[in-house]
This record gives sequence, structure tokens and C-alpha cells, in this order.
Amino acid sequence: MLSRLALRVLAPAALRSWAPSLSVGVGRQLHTCQQHLAPVPPLPEGGKVRHGIFPEEFFQFLYPKTGVTGPYMLGTGLALYMLSKEIYVINHETIVSLCFLGFAIFAVKKYGPAVAAFADKINEEQLAAAEEVKNDMINHLEQTIQSEKKEQWRAEGFHYIFDAKRYNVAMLLEANYRERLLTVYNEVKRRLDYHVAVRHLKQRMEQDHMINWVEQSVIQSITPQQEKESITKCILDLKTLSKSARATV
Repeated sequence: MLSRLALRVLAPAALRSWAPSLSVGVGRQLHTCQQHLAPVPPLPEGGKVRHGIFPEEFFQFLYPKTGVTGPYMLGTGLALYMLSKEIYVINHETIVSLCFLGFAIFAVKKYGPAVAAFADKINEEQLAAAEEVKNDMINHLEQTIQSEKKEQWRAEGFHYIFDAKRYNVAMLLEANYRERLLTVYNEVKRRLDYHVAVRHLKQRMEQDHMINWVEQSVIQSITPQQEKESITKCILDLKTLSKSARATV
């Protein structure tokens, strides 16, 4: 029961203390620009560890509460607890694992320095090659800068040509501007003529419509009796005119 309580109390704090060492390199900024043959900086190393896997922060966290031997007693107690509760059962795989672990420790102790020296040598050779490439690139860029300065010095004599081209461009812009003004004037005049023509057509159609309406109203206002009387009167007038014409002859 006490062992379970110790696990519940110490596990969250231990994980929080391991977080800085486990998260090393996560916030590392990646390159956002193109680098031409530039050496990549080495990755930052993690925190200190003991026995190859246990972070130093874990021991520092337990020292004020348990003393120097506290972490080792905690590990021993957890191992005995797992064995006593048969959480972990010793079998032939355990023996194989211990043999493999011993062989790995022996290999690291025996050949580790040589392998590390060989890896450091390769790293130094790669850094030297990258440094040489960087120096060559710097020299090339310096020569390019010198050539560019020389070309700028030569280009200083072309300011007359540039002035003439500038004046030509200004004249072209002015001609283009005046041409656009003429186009705008023609378009505005055409639209105004269109509106005037539409207005005249509307007035003429209104006049025609008014005349037709008046004629139809007059025709509709004449009754059959008035029409008959009018025809009779017209006939009488024609007879009278005929008689007066004969008398005159």
C-alpha cells in the first residue's frame, strides 16, 4: 500500500522534472531561408543522465526528501515490489536480457571511445569540407561584388542615354494620355448624342400618340345622328356651290 502511494505521489513530479530534458530540441528553430552549402549547426545536447538512462533532475528532485541514497532505494524497492507481487516474473528471457545488457555495457566500455573518436574525426572532416566550401563561396561573392562595382562605375557614363530614354518615355506617356482623352471625349459625345436622339424620339412618339388620341376622341364623340346631319349639310352645301357656279357661268 505504501509503495503504491509513493508511486502516485512521485510519478507526476518526476515526469515534470524530466520534461526539460526530454523536450530538448523541440523548440529548435528550423531554417526558413535557403542556405547554399552552409554547414548545419549541431543539435543541442540533452541534460545530464546517470547510468545512461536516468535523468539527473530525478535525483536532484529526490535528494531534499530522501537523501543521497533515496533514488537508489526507490529503484530497489520498486524492483522488489514488482518481483514480490509477481508483476515481473523472472524467466529465461530475463537471463538473456541480462546477458545482452552486460554485453552492451562491455561493448560500450571497450569500443565506445574508439567509435566516438572515429565519429568525431568524420565530423571534423565534414566541418572542414563545409568550411572550405564556405570560404570558396565567400571569395566568389567578393569577386562578384567587385565586378558589380566596376559595372556600376561604367554605367555612370550612360546617364545621358537614360535621360533621353526618360524623355522619350515621357513623350509616349503624354501621347497616350492625349489619345485616351480623345477617346473619352468621343465616347462621351456619342453617349450624349444617343441620349438626345432618344429624347427626340420620345417627344415625337408622344406627339404622334397625342394626335392619334385626339382624332380617336373626336371620332368617338360624333354620334350617328350628327354624322347623318353633317353629311346632309355637306350635300346641301355642294348643291348650293354648284348652283352658284352655274349662275356665274
